[in-house]
Amino acid sequence: MAKQPQIGFVSLGCPKNLVDSERILTQLRTEGYGISPSYEGADLVVVNTCGFIDDAVAESLDAIGEAMADNGRVIVTGCLGKRADEIREHHPGVLAITGAHEYQMVMDEVHKHAPMPADHDPFIDLLPPQGVKLTPKHYAYLKISEGCNHSCRFCIIPDMRGPLVSRPAGEVLAEAERLVEAGVRELLVVSQDTSAYGVDLKYRTDFWNGRPVKSRITELASALGELQAWVRLHYVYPYPHVDELIPLMAEGKILPYLDMPLQHGSPKILKAMKRPAHTEKVLERLARWRSICPELTLRSTFIVGYPGENDDDFEQLLDFIQEAQLDRVGCFSYSPVEGAAANALPDQVPHEIREARRERFMEVQARISYAKLKAQVGREMIVLVDEVQDQQVIARGPGDAPEIDGQVIIPGAWELEQGDFIAVKVTGAGAHDLFAEPTDPEMD
Repeated sequence: MAKQPQIGFVSLGCPKNLVDSERILTQLRTEGYGISPSYEGADLVVVNTCGFIDDAVAESLDAIGEAMADNGRVIVTGCLGKRADEIREHHPGVLAITGAHEYQMVMDEVHKHAPMPADHDPFIDLLPPQGVKLTPKHYAYLKISEGCNHSCRFCIIPDMRGPLVSRPAGEVLAEAERLVEAGVRELLVVSQDTSAYGVDLKYRTDFWNGRPVKSRITELASALGELQAWVRLHYVYPYPHVDELIPLMAEGKILPYLDMPLQHGSPKILKAMKRPAHTEKVLERLARWRSICPELTLRSTFIVGYPGENDDDFEQLLDFIQEAQLDRVGCFSYSPVEGAAANALPDQVPHEIREARRERFMEVQARISYAKLKAQVGREMIVLVDEVQDQQVIARGPGDAPEIDGQVIIPGAWELEQGDFIAVKVTGAGAHDLFAEPTDPEMD
């Protein structure tokens, strides 16, 4: 039997891109292709790129260049694929370029440049029902929709990934069920705009295990909450109907955690961004959510130095984050993105001012975050084990998403395994992480 072609794979960017990579890798394995761990052993390399900001573009172009230098036969896909001319300007020898979530086009190019021998076995390895996963076995990203209907001036996601296209609820729930049956203990729900899920489907009813479920975020989250796994929601905008999710969190059906990209606190700048500009209503909504679910953890991201942002706008942002008292916050200084409408706005903020504002923002938020963590000392909670080391266990609590939030560190040698849920009591707090000890006396 002829040798099966080996495909190298590089995945860059956000969790939504990672889900695309998993889908392509699953299809490759289904058809009998091998996955090479090195450039040297690959018949060709697929690079799944990110193109959201200039730093991501540079990283993607560097990754393509490395694959070209070490292998020479490269297929490019992902968000940067929409800028094919720029890719070919830097790397004219790439075999093919496709855009984001163009899975079949990627496979067509693989078939063209690394065809399977006629006598190949398409099921050399029997794939698990959940397919190929690039995350640790105990958690997985669950993408519920693609694209976005917003027209934010700083963002080109709709240009790269198109308008909102939601997956029917039954399809999402069936995938989630397979993941949990395979040992996944945490489902991280992702999309470009999770709160808009189902708008394009007009919230039509689908079926899961013979029962009707609306393709709408409230009903989907409630159904996901029936599975034996944590359910964590990312990229949720504070629309009025998101209020319906908070009781699900208070009841313990889904994690009391919301990842909301609020972006700014100045109404003027939010309007310039083409974002909702009612910061006072956001603050009222956050207060109401916390009254219903006091355990709620709120994460957000902000942009400083947006064109037109003056000292007063920045001070309004600082006032907003001090009033909002968000638990987890990321901050980026504005970076022009090729094709974004914000590039044409007047009053661009100089780089040094943008960076100075970012540093000051993070100093203010660091004090808020530390106070929030310190308030956790003495609390008992359930944590999910990520890693068992010789003298400590690395875990996460309900308020900690993997890779972007903090950790719960449990000193000592414990007989635990990755994916275990255990009860702990918080004994200390650091700048980003909590320290805890198990509450089960049998673990001593």
